[in-house]
Amino acid sequence: MGLDKLIDDCRKKRPKAQEELYKRYASTLFTVALKYSRDRAQAEDNLQDAFITIFEKLDQYKGKGSFEGWLKRITINTALQKYRKQETLELVNEENIQEVTVEVDEEDIQVDFLLKIIQELPDRYRLVFNLYVMDGYGHKEIAKMLKITEGTSKSNLARARMILRDKINTHDNKNLKSSTL
Repeated sequence: MGLDKLIDDCRKKRPKAQEELYKRYASTLFTVALKYSRDRAQAEDNLQDAFITIFEKLDQYKGKGSFEGWLKRITINTALQKYRKQETLELVNEENIQEVTVEVDEEDIQVDFLLKIIQELPDRYRLVFNLYVMDGYGHKEIAKMLKITEGTSKSNLARARMILRDKINTHDNKNLKSSTL
């Protein structure tokens, strides 16, 4: 079934079409949800809530731009909305923090390990890191989405990078010690 027909059938609330849409995009959107969640269970909840929103708002998709991109934005927004309802973002003093870069030797670091340490970041750092690094949003957009200042967004990104760098270095040092024994 073509995408346009599938979308049209979903708009008509046809269960088979909704099931097909879910099957087509669930794994991709689960990956997005996982980036913005503390763990798999929270990601599964966010995915389900995102699909409810997708089916409710499908009439708002006008066929302009990528359908998959539209789905991803809804998934990200669902996770952010749930986060805002659960907790108030802790404001961080906007201090002059140097830009931190994280050097990763891709041959030594497993993707599962990277995902794990990103998920372990405090929520405010994880959200800013994912929005900026993984999804390409600017600090101005992030500030608006999370209702924080641009400076706080930059500060949270720098802190997230420092934490990740430290965890990667600790991981590398453990691996180095175990390989030299």
